[in-house]
This record gives sequence, C-alpha cells and structure tokens, in this order.
Amino acid sequence: MTAQVQRPPAEKRYAAELEQLTEEDRGPRPPGWKLSLTAARSFVMGDADRGIVEKYIGNPSLVERALVTLATTRGLMLVGEPGTAKSMLSELIAAAVSGDSTLTIQGGAATTEDQIRYSWNYALLVAEGPSTRSLIPAPMMRGMSEGRVVRFEEITRCPLEVQDTLLSLLSERVMAVPELAGIDAMVYAREGFNVIATANTRDRGVNEMSAALKRRFNFETVHPISDFDTEIELVRSESAELLRASGVDIAQDPAVTELLVTLFRDLRTGFAADGTAVERLSSVLSTAEAVSLAHATGIRGWYLRGDCGSVRDLAESLAGTATKDNAEDTARLRRYIEQRSTHRSGQSWRELREAHAHLAP
Repeated sequence: MTAQVQRPPAEKRYAAELEQLTEEDRGPRPPGWKLSLTAARSFVMGDADRGIVEKYIGNPSLVERALVTLATTRGLMLVGEPGTAKSMLSELIAAAVSGDSTLTIQGGAATTEDQIRYSWNYALLVAEGPSTRSLIPAPMMRGMSEGRVVRFEEITRCPLEVQDTLLSLLSERVMAVPELAGIDAMVYAREGFNVIATANTRDRGVNEMSAALKRRFNFETVHPISDFDTEIELVRSESAELLRASGVDIAQDPAVTELLVTLFRDLRTGFAADGTAVERLSSVLSTAEAVSLAHATGIRGWYLRGDCGSVRDLAESLAGTATKDNAEDTARLRRYIEQRSTHRSGQSWRELREAHAHLAP
C-alpha cells in the first residue's frame, strides 16, 4: 500500500530508521515517548554515523527546544513564513515522539469543534442514546486517550471560539463528555499527549489567538534557509525525489536549479547577491515553492520532449507560481528579468530573458 500512496506519513517512509533508533536507544525517555530526546533529534536532523538521513535542514537548537517543550505540559507553536517546512517539522517530530503523525487537525474557516474533540454516530445515538459505541473520537480525544502528539495545522485560520476549545485541554489535560455518565464522562490525557500547532506569519492575524491560548504554547519561529548553497542542494534533492515518484528518471540541469533559487532569493529578500536592491514580490517565494516549480519544470521537459527540462520550461511555469494573478507582481517579475539578466553571466540567464520576452503579452 505504501508504494501506491503519493505521500506516505513519516513513520511509514522512515520506518526502518525509527526501528533502528528504537533498538539502539539507551537514553532516558520522557513518559509516553517512543524515543529519547537525543534519538528523536537524530531522527529529525540526521546522524551520518548511524546512517540516519537528514530530513530537516535548519537550526538544530530549534529542534531541541521543540522537543523539550513537548516533554513539558505546554504545547508547541511553530510560526514562520509560508513554505518554511513547519508542517514537515511537526510531522517528523510527531513521528519520533509518538510513532504516529496522522492525528492531524487541518485548521480553516469551516473547522468545527466536532472535528477537534468528538462527534456522534447519529443512527446509533437515536437508537441507543449516548454511549461509547455511538461516540466518534476526533484527533484530540484520540491523542489524549492514547497518549500521542496531535498536530493542529494553520490554527489561526480557525474562528476564535474553535481555537479556544483547546484552553481546558491544554491546561487541565482533561476532556469532558457531558452526554455520557460515570467514568466515560471524562477523558484524561495519558502520558505522551501534547499538541504541535502551526501558523504562518502572513495569515496569523486572520483570527488572532487569544492571550489565554498563547500562554499555553511555547512559540518557535521557523526561518527560511539563509545559506545559498544549502537551499540549492535542498531544492535539487527534494525535486529529484518528487520527479522519481512522478516517473522521471533523469537528473535536472544544475544550471536551471541555480537560476531558480537565485531568482527566488532575490525577489524574496529584495536584494541581489551583489547587494543591489530589487523589487520584492508580494507572493510567497519560499523554498517549498521553488521545489514545486523545479518539479513542474522536470515534468514538462520529460513528458513533452523526453529531456530533463529547460529554462524555457521554467519560464512557462514561473508566472503562475511567482505572481499568481497579481498584475503588479507580474510587472515586477518582468522588470527583474529584463534588468538583472543583463548583469548575470551564463547561458541560462540569456535563455530566461529570451523565453520570458517571448511569453510576455
């Protein structure tokens, strides 16, 4: 089944590594955890001596602080620009701590309390009345009763009253089920339960969290990759993995990857590598977007012509990724390519200028 799934969860993709770490782990484990903090850190950050691959490219101290937070009674809040791998980091940490990253709530305007706590099988509810048979546990109830980490994605996209559902769960570690009686009326959190929430800084003000809820989380900011060479290598490796999964068994041109990362970094930061100021785009130009664009470039080249993808293929997909439907960003991108490509050496930049001029309306 894993081979047929487009994206298996982390505990399935890296099952062999988790098994190896579990067998070799001799460190003290927090109550309810599958691994010790040091083994969990090795799983996320990699350990070359053990053959554990690096899965998250970022600050090791951030990962350590995140793990320490989850070992306490406070939730973990990961905030940052879109595309900075917050969700991937929360998935990896949940897999290391609980062996299960699938207890996930996807926040949004339509998210309800039932999707967080529990709901009912209404046919059984009408036939038998409230009972544990008719109760359908949602991720938060399952996480509490099973002692696992629950992931809450894009929490600030939820209405405030839905967000505040977490207040008593995080502080008192108990969920009341008033429809039931006796011992079934209260669900107490087992050791190992905690919450990892994510929010991107562009949308965090959509439904600002209450001060009471903020106090129940430790906030950690996930920053974009600062090193140019590291970002190139990440885009290359991640896009290569996606291309293999899409049936493309050919390496992408390194010049195309370098051009893509350079362009995204310039337009994201507002400065070229030589310090020259450029117009920033309002669109999100994250590393994740760069990986997606590199993937599309390879798909276009392979399935249309049987090659690894060209600068022309990159230009074909660039506007839809970088500018979306923003006319001002489209004009900024055009000016950037016209102006900066004349200052850049290399065949790829000349090809980009020519391809984009041909595509321009």
